[in-house]
Amino acid sequence: MSRGPVIIVGAGIVGVCAAAHLAEAGYDVTVIDRTGAVEETSSGNAGAFAFSDVLPLAHKGMMRNLPRWLMDPLGPLAIPPSYLPKLAPWLWRFWRAAAPRHYESALAAQASLMKLAEAEWMGIIDRAKLRPMLREDGSLELYESETEFRASLSGWDARTRHGIAFRHVDGDEMASLQPGLSPRFVKGTFVPGWKTVDDPRIFGKAVWAYAERLGATLRIGRVDRIETAVTGPSEAETVIHLADGATLSAREVVIAAGAWSHRLARQFGDRIPLETERGYNTTLPVGSFPVRRQLIFGGHGFVITPLSTGLRVGGAVELGGLELPPNFARSKAMLAKAASFLPGLDTRGGHEWMGYRPSLPDSLPVIGRAPGNPNVVYAFGHGHLGKTQAAATGRLVRALVSREETPIDIAPFRASRF
Repeated sequence: MSRGPVIIVGAGIVGVCAAAHLAEAGYDVTVIDRTGAVEETSSGNAGAFAFSDVLPLAHKGMMRNLPRWLMDPLGPLAIPPSYLPKLAPWLWRFWRAAAPRHYESALAAQASLMKLAEAEWMGIIDRAKLRPMLREDGSLELYESETEFRASLSGWDARTRHGIAFRHVDGDEMASLQPGLSPRFVKGTFVPGWKTVDDPRIFGKAVWAYAERLGATLRIGRVDRIETAVTGPSEAETVIHLADGATLSAREVVIAAGAWSHRLARQFGDRIPLETERGYNTTLPVGSFPVRRQLIFGGHGFVITPLSTGLRVGGAVELGGLELPPNFARSKAMLAKAASFLPGLDTRGGHEWMGYRPSLPDSLPVIGRAPGNPNVVYAFGHGHLGKTQAAATGRLVRALVSREETPIDIAPFRASRF
C-alpha cells in the first residue's frame, strides 16, 4: 500500500537518493527536474565517496593559503572581480566559520554525517545490486615538500579522533601505490577506505533506475513557485507551479535543487547564504595514463580519478554564482599541472565540463524542515560532497517525512542556524 504523495524538487544525486529511500518506505514519489535524472552537476563530479573528508572547508588550509591562492586567477580558489561585492557577506560568514570555537562542533557534525553516509550508501548499493560499479582502491594524497606534509598533520590527527584509517607513505611504497609520479612529490597519505565509482553519471542513473523500479516517477519541468493551500481545519497541501503552467500537489515537498535551492527557500521566508562553488574538469580518453586510484593534489585543489569512461582531471573552486559564463582556462590550467605531475600523461582528446556545487559557509548542508513551512523538507548545500553524503541525506529525509526519529542529530544542519 502506497504512502504519500511526496514531491522532490531536483533529480541530482541527493534527490535521487531521497527518492530511493522514500520509495523503499512505500511512498508515492514524484521527482521534478528541468533536465532529467543526474544530468547536471551530479553527472560530472570526481566520482569519489569521500567518507574521510570530514574537515570543514574553512579549516583545510584554506585560510592559511587564501591570500596566495587569490593572487592566481587560475589557482585552487578564484573569485571573479565582478562577483566579489555580491560574495562579500558569504566570505564574512566563511571567515567566521574558521574560528577555533566552531571547529570541533563542525568536525563532529560532518563526521557523524559521513559515518551515516557510508552505511547508507553500502546499503543502497547492495539493495540495488550496484557493487560492480564500486571501486575500493583507496586514495593517495600527495605533498611536494616536508613543509606541506607537516601542515597536513593536524587534519590527519582530527581524522584519527573519528576513527578514520590512513597511513603516511614515501619512497618505494608511494611509488608502488602510483607508479610514474613526478619526483617532486616527497610524501603521500594513503586512505584505504576511500571509494570511487566507475562513472558518476552512469552510477547515478543506476540509482535512479532502482528508485524507478520501486515506483518513483520523474517529471521534466522547471519549478516557478511553491505555495501551501489549506484543505481542512488541520490539513494543508503544498502546490508546485511549473513554468509550463501545470501544477502538482503533495502533502510533503523536498527541496533538493542543489545550487538553486536557496531561491525556492526564499519563497518561505528563509534566507539561506548558499553560494556556488563552480567546479571544472577535463575527462581524457581511456588509456591516457595508468592511474591506479584517485590521486589528490591538495596544495593545488584538484584530483585525478580513473573512471571506466576515461581519466578525469578536475576540482578547484571558483566562487562565481550561477550567471557568469564558464572560464575553461581553469580546466586547462589543471590539465597542464597534471601533465607535470604525471610525466607521460596524454592530454589530447579531453572533454571539458563545469558544474555548480551548492556551498554554505560552514561546509555543512541544510537538512531539516523549513522554518517557514512545516510541509517542506530541505536537503541541499553539500558543497563538493553531494555524492558522498547523498544516501545519508536521503535516509534523513525519509525519517523527516515519516515523522520518525532521525538516525543522527540533525540540529547542526538546521536552516535557522544562519
